[in-house]
Amino acid sequence: MKKRLIRIIISLILFFSLFTVDKIIDLESVVEMDFPILPFCLYLVVYLIIGYDIIFKAIRNICHGQIFDENFLMCVATIGAYAIFAFSEAVAVLLFYQIGEYFQDYAVNRSRKSISSLMDIRPDYANLLVDGEFRTVDPEEVKVGDIILVKPGERIPLDGIIIKGETSLDTKSLTGESLPKDAFANDLVVSGCVNITSQIEVKVEKEFYDSTASKILDLVENATSQKAKYENFITKFAKFYTPIVCLLALLLFLIPGIITSDYKEWLYRALNFLVVSCPCALVISIPLSFFSGIGAASKCGILIKGSNYLEQFNKVNTFVFDKTGTLTKGNFKVTKIYPDENKEEIIKYAAIAEYNSSHPIARSIVEYFNNTIDDSYVLTNVSGMGVIAKKNDEIILCGNKKLLDENNISFDLVDEAGTIIYVARNNKYLGYILITDEIKEESSYVIKSLNNFSKTIMLTGDNEKQASYVKEMLNLSDYKASLLPQNKVEELNNIMNNNTGLTCFIGDGINDAPVLASANIGIAMGALGSDAAIEASDIVLMKDDLCGLITLKKIAKKTMRVVIENIIFALGVKIAVLILSALGITNMWIAVFADVGVAILAILNAMRVGMKKYE
Repeated sequence: MKKRLIRIIISLILFFSLFTVDKIIDLESVVEMDFPILPFCLYLVVYLIIGYDIIFKAIRNICHGQIFDENFLMCVATIGAYAIFAFSEAVAVLLFYQIGEYFQDYAVNRSRKSISSLMDIRPDYANLLVDGEFRTVDPEEVKVGDIILVKPGERIPLDGIIIKGETSLDTKSLTGESLPKDAFANDLVVSGCVNITSQIEVKVEKEFYDSTASKILDLVENATSQKAKYENFITKFAKFYTPIVCLLALLLFLIPGIITSDYKEWLYRALNFLVVSCPCALVISIPLSFFSGIGAASKCGILIKGSNYLEQFNKVNTFVFDKTGTLTKGNFKVTKIYPDENKEEIIKYAAIAEYNSSHPIARSIVEYFNNTIDDSYVLTNVSGMGVIAKKNDEIILCGNKKLLDENNISFDLVDEAGTIIYVARNNKYLGYILITDEIKEESSYVIKSLNNFSKTIMLTGDNEKQASYVKEMLNLSDYKASLLPQNKVEELNNIMNNNTGLTCFIGDGINDAPVLASANIGIAMGALGSDAAIEASDIVLMKDDLCGLITLKKIAKKTMRVVIENIIFALGVKIAVLILSALGITNMWIAVFADVGVAILAILNAMRVGMKKYE
């Protein structure tokens, strides 16, 4: 890039100096010959400085059977211009073409930086515990179950569980989230994060090839392999377009030239035609627009597997959501204890019965009690009903209605959205605890925004009452409850068959892999460390935040708008100038603008996608 810029600057200085002198003293008259030897030689020096690589590429591609490309067009046009003594115009074509190429490379590199910054998550080494000592090894040598040491400032090389120490982690390279994340003993940490504050020891859970960093790197490296329809169209268009315009330029030179015998004039028009016809603006700016969109998304913690998914997402008119972990936090919480006057007694006995259980509902009860629990009770799990805790003559029942019915205890049946835990002691009903899965703070805003232009549907394995409650709270368009994983796939297929547009499924990426893979577009969210998310989905929201959907919609809309703008602008200007060139109304300077000028403007327009702030 730097060398090319220096070459362009030198060539510009030489060209404008030579052009100015030529206009003042007329270089042809300095040496009196039938052939303009002096301007020929002087302009040739600048021509070779600025265009030697283009000539080399054209010759090389012709040898490889790739004739009709922009290098070939530039060579034919400029050599032809030289043949009719239009030296300054020939050099100007190459000079401004190189300026356009420089802008292209600059724009691509700028867009690539936002994506390639993710490549920094690749770990260079791991501190492996061997015979009581930590040794620096290649991350690929570390096995599952090994212990590694991560010092402050180092990048976590492999996924694992903290077994010693606590720290804060910088997850920005994975999630786009600037705030540090605290990590404690027994917490999962994933490769790619940077340890900030304290030394930790980690027990490795996955080998390097299976780690989060490795999977994300693979996703990023292959992001451009899935092309959008517009990109494929432009690629095919250029293959047919270039030879056709070359043929038209040849006919424009031959037919009118034979009729009028003014071959020089019609050769000049044909050369203008060739310069204008170079498809750089389309071939460069369309892929760059999508590349900028993917880069903008990566800055926001959104990984897109290909530009085709960005294009398709703009057409989505139905959003289908999983409930637990997607619309809700997946964290069960005690939200009500009834009757209130027996609150402390009810939660105390429930905690006694549930303290030894690892079930999320049981853990929510123990966490809510947050006090010393008497562990001298004998606990008996009754499958499908609950827990019976016994100590001497005291019996505590904690479970669903079936448990109390089984023990002939009378109680008032409760009909509320959520999980109802009934509590009884010594055959006396004490009250109940209501436990619900918290709805995410952003869910309401996101659903409200999506409802403005699409349908929102929830598919969940939860019971009818809980699903109905979430549907009403969020104002979803529709829902289906009590679904097994295979039922979700069936329901999604029904939705897709009845939908005229595209359908997007959003899940937590752990239990929803079949549905993610079945949807037109599968989006896994909260996917930090989730293999299923990265493998089964088309788009990954690395933050556990539904607002990424709104951000992604803005990026997709902006990207497609720029793509359409560039296509209309580039084709419109080129067609107009092609006609004017054939009629002899324009000269080669206008042709240069129609090629290089349009390409630069289209590239700058494409760069706007990556420069805008979307969050």
